[in-house]
Amino acid sequence: MIINHQLSMKELPYIVPSPQTETQEIFAVHQTTVEFYHEVRTRSEFKQYCEWYYTTAAQNRRDLEKMRGEPNIMGWFRRR
Repeated sequence: MIINHQLSMKELPYIVPSPQTETQEIFAVHQTTVEFYHEVRTRSEFKQYCEWYYTTAAQNRRDLEKMRGEPNIMGWFRRR
């Protein structure tokens, strides 16, 4: 059984394109939001890297001072 429905134009939803300025404004807000969160993420990652770098550098300085206080075993073998 085939049902044939005739829809009048009043029953169909109208798709009205939004004005160009509104579309541009929405896109601009979206683009600004994307750029903002990208900047926040980039700065956060950079901050974490700097913290890691300074921690590692401090540890390396401590290790170097510790090594300078130890006897130079390689120097013993190089002596003539």
